[in-house]
Amino acid sequence: MQHKLDQKLKKRAIHRAKIIRGQLDGLIKAIEGEVYCPTLLEQSLSIQGSLKSLDAFLLENHLKTHVTHQIKHEGRANQAVKELIKVFTLSNK
Repeated sequence: MQHKLDQKLKKRAIHRAKIIRGQLDGLIKAIEGEVYCPTLLEQSLSIQGSLKSLDAFLLENHLKTHVTHQIKHEGRANQAVKELIKVFTLSNK
């Protein structure tokens, strides 16, 4: 199913992804520089928090666009539920 991203959410998601890329580059440099392990862990956990924030943007877009469309069309609500259960399951691993 091909639907476009909400442009406002797309802009926010791209911005967040670029921040994450910068954080990850910083973590790589810190590992290469053999920075103290707790500091590395703090940076890693910060990146994980940023990824969760990005996930929230993407989920918001999916709910506002794709899920709404799927529910409005007969037989598609089950597909929407299956997709959301899959995402929920992955998020809890």
